[in-house]
Amino acid sequence: MTRWMKPVKWVERVFGDRAAAVRLVALSALALGDLWLLHRPRTPADWALALGALAVCLAGGRFTLAATVTLSGLLVAGDALGTAVGLPVKAMLAVTLFELALRSGGRRVAAGGVLAGGFLVWHAMSAPAAEVLPTLYRLAVLVGVPLLSGAYVRLLRRHAVQARERADAEERRRHSETLAARAAERTAIARELHDLVAHHISSMVLRVGVARHVLPGDDPRVTQVLDDLHATGGAALVDLRRLVAVLRDPAQVDGGPFFSLVDRAELPGALEGAVARVRQSGLTARAEVDPAVADLDAVRGLTVLRLAQEGLANAAKHAGPRAGVRLSVRMEELGAEESGAAVGRVKGAEGRRVRLEIVDDGGADRRRPAPGTLGHGLIGMAERVELLGGRFEAGPAPGGRGWRLYAELPPPEQARWAARGDGRVAAAGAMEASTR
Repeated sequence: MTRWMKPVKWVERVFGDRAAAVRLVALSALALGDLWLLHRPRTPADWALALGALAVCLAGGRFTLAATVTLSGLLVAGDALGTAVGLPVKAMLAVTLFELALRSGGRRVAAGGVLAGGFLVWHAMSAPAAEVLPTLYRLAVLVGVPLLSGAYVRLLRRHAVQARERADAEERRRHSETLAARAAERTAIARELHDLVAHHISSMVLRVGVARHVLPGDDPRVTQVLDDLHATGGAALVDLRRLVAVLRDPAQVDGGPFFSLVDRAELPGALEGAVARVRQSGLTARAEVDPAVADLDAVRGLTVLRLAQEGLANAAKHAGPRAGVRLSVRMEELGAEESGAAVGRVKGAEGRRVRLEIVDDGGADRRRPAPGTLGHGLIGMAERVELLGGRFEAGPAPGGRGWRLYAELPPPEQARWAARGDGRVAAAGAMEASTR
């Protein structure tokens, strides 16, 4: 916000349409105080004229032109009746002139100024000859200053509205440019994925399929390995095609623009499949998966699957061929102190904490890596968990042998409260929207 916008904002609050009632109350208090303390009417006629003028002035908030003309006529009528309340009526006339210029423009302001000026000139003619010119000068000030002040405030308000409209238009333009740039980036990434990665994987799957038919089938282990390679490559191709479709145009993918690479109901099976692939590499693997994970929200469900896949892949790579690995995914109810008002509104699995643990008993020579030497896999897992406001640990298992990976994901509502203030809440909300 520029410096000149700050006083304009204050002017809008004081002289805006929403503050009209407050201005009327303040005007009534000031007028009644003036009539009682400074310019008290002497006769019933004076009181009648003064209170009538006050009523007309208060109505001027809605009928500005009519109130201006009426007050000018009351000023002349007061001269004819010989009343002594000319000064309070002039003050009320100045207020209505200000409101007229503030709320109207062009012909209405000109008509109000001309009619009020005509009545005031008539009023000036009733003064002694020696005071006609000074009276006309005072009346010109009485008409001109309120009209100019009201027109100035009205101009400030109009410029403020135009400035906000320009700012909104600029924000929309930047948003459109950002969306266009992101779409171009997604298209480029999708093209590279399709032309390079998908092409090579397709070639590998094709060659494995050929090998299954041309190699002798005497050794069932070779057949099993080739079948597994063919199935894994085919599944990777399916995921790549879906990812390329999402990158090119999310709105055209089945399920709408908020698309997830894993269905809720398929999550337990996908976790079991990840464990089965580790068994095929020679490890002794077992899984303890809570069936309630099938009801997880899409964001945490996808995070759990990616953590399990990466953690089990690390175990297969580092633990050794004879190691054992255990995957545990369980849901846990929150305690009374942890479940605040925001979390209490969430029912079912979406209102429960997720605990994921992967422990292997091999690779005794592995040690916790230095902070600057973390692999991309551990860094990516930690970032996924941190994005959701959770807790992530990776290091030697208790007892010094093996490796333990642990992740804790809070419910979505609690994650928003925990992440507030450190910039993660916006990223978590965007991630949830993009996969719901």
